[in-house]
Amino acid sequence: MKIYNKLVRDKIPAIIIADDGNTCKTRILDDDEYLQCLNTKLQEELKEYLESGDVEELADLEEVVRAILDAKKVSYDEFERIRCAKVEKRGAFKEKIFLESVSEPDDR
Repeated sequence: MKIYNKLVRDKIPAIIIADDGNTCKTRILDDDEYLQCLNTKLQEELKEYLESGDVEELADLEEVVRAILDAKKVSYDEFERIRCAKVEKRGAFKEKIFLESVSEPDDR
């Protein structure tokens, strides 16, 4: 027996069962546990992307972000409005600007 204790995609239990007759034990999380597990999953997927650089991992990250938004009752449209407002106010990352340092008036 392998112990996982982690949030998985909805179809994973059926896939496990279909795989050579394996069985699995699952439970449904409450809202607080779910959000906590989504945050853990976000870190896991980010780590996988950083290690592999694979665009497929970005798709996994997006899926987790969408699940977090849903759990927080924020529509994807509202999230997009928030993102666009932030781009309007602070910009995006298109110009590839790398900030090396800032000198304050006292430093000069």
